[in-house]
Amino acid sequence: MEEMSYYEILEVSKSANGDEIKKAYRKMAKLYHPDRNPGDPTAEHKFKLCNEAYQVLSDDQQRSIYDRYGKEGLQGGGGRRSSGGFDDLGSIFEEMFNGFGGGGRRQSRAPSDKFTLDMGVEMRVSFKEAVFG
Repeated sequence: MEEMSYYEILEVSKSANGDEIKKAYRKMAKLYHPDRNPGDPTAEHKFKLCNEAYQVLSDDQQRSIYDRYGKEGLQGGGGRRSSGGFDDLGSIFEEMFNGFGGGGRRQSRAPSDKFTLDMGVEMRVSFKEAVFG
């Protein structure tokens, strides 16, 4: 079976806003709800897919990760950014150089990111390997 995107499951466009996503979810949930389709495993499966799609697309942070990396980006943390994790290259530099040059575009941290654990890794890499891979 071919993997459908969350947008295809809810039958909305990638530019859909929160209200459109909610409306589409309600429509699909009513259509495939197990109470309306007793004993139909296909409807039950589609209902679960609709729930999964809505959980991701209704959350701005998870939706952003999904739009960038697909389902693989949501693996491991349920789409939530784990402490020490980075959404993109810009956030890596932001974390590394926080405080240099007067602050930059630093956003306020979520309560779950308040006490991140620092981690150091020593690695020996030749200059040639560092430059050319």
